[in-house]
This record gives sequence, structure tokens and C-alpha cells, in this order.
Amino acid sequence: MPDEAVKKEIEILSKKELDRTIKRLASQILEKIPNISSLLLVGIPTRGVYLSKFLSKYLEELSGQPVENGCLDPTFHRDDLAKIGTRIAQVTNLPSSVDDREVVLIDDVIYTGRTIKAALEALNSWGRARRITLLAMVDRGHREVPIQPDFCGRVVPTSKDETIDLRLNEIDGEEGIFLCKK
Repeated sequence: MPDEAVKKEIEILSKKELDRTIKRLASQILEKIPNISSLLLVGIPTRGVYLSKFLSKYLEELSGQPVENGCLDPTFHRDDLAKIGTRIAQVTNLPSSVDDREVVLIDDVIYTGRTIKAALEALNSWGRARRITLLAMVDRGHREVPIQPDFCGRVVPTSKDETIDLRLNEIDGEEGIFLCKK
């Protein structure tokens, strides 16, 4: 038998549990930011952008008011490009100014915190928000900078040789959150 690395997966959240978690996070946002008209959801590519759209939909259902959302790619603000490699940056698209807004940055998985650090730096070039909070679907630990999510779907301690994959139908053809081991 060849000595190949076998990738093993453990489902952490099913499609149904993922949907329920997104709805819970939307409720938590409304509790913390009751003035929905000042709210701006900002997704970090790739899956954070999709999560932002889902959250916007649920927040509108709960509040009866539309919620603006956009995309912010922090690639050029990263301090670790040599380590993680470069990728094609996505276009930053914010529907309005961030000045005096309640901004919720949204990412799928928080790991070292460096993506969020870069996103905060990138967001500053778009204006001065009243407050910036962070939503991460999964917190897997191993922080290198002192950044923690204000809203978190699930905390999943991992080892450095494990990864967390959020899969969404629009991108991956399936939904759920998976712990992947090499």
C-alpha cells in the first residue's frame, strides 16, 4: 500500500446547524447594535463576503430594514505575504462611507489574527467608523496578534496541522464546517 497522506475530515456543523448559527449571530448583532440604520457589514473574501450577504438577509428579516454590506480585501495590507503567498486581490466594494458607521467585519475562520489586522488597516483608508466589531464563524486559536471576535459561531481548538473549512453551496457545492486533518 502506497504511503500517501490521507486527508480526514470531521463535520463540525451540518448545513442545518450552520444556518441556525448564522441566524443566532444575526440576533446577537441586533442586540449589540440596535440602530440598524448605522450598521454596515463588511465581508473579507472569499467566504466572509458570502456570510455578510446571509447575515444581511437575516438581519433584514429580523428588523424589517435593509442592511448594507460590502467587501474589503486586505491583501495589500498584510505583513505576512512572503509566508502565505500572494493571490489575486478582489475588488473592495463598500456601498457607502464607513464614517460614523457601526461596522461589523466578517470572516469565516480566525486563526493568527493577521487577516483581521490587515483588514483593520485597509478599512482605515475608507474612513473613520464609529465602532468596528468582528464576527468570525469559527475561532480556531493560535493567535499571533491580540485580536478576538466579538461575535463567534463556534470555538474549535485545533493543532497547527489541522485546518477548518467553511463550505458554502455558492462556492463549494456543499454546506457545512469541517475540521480537516492531514
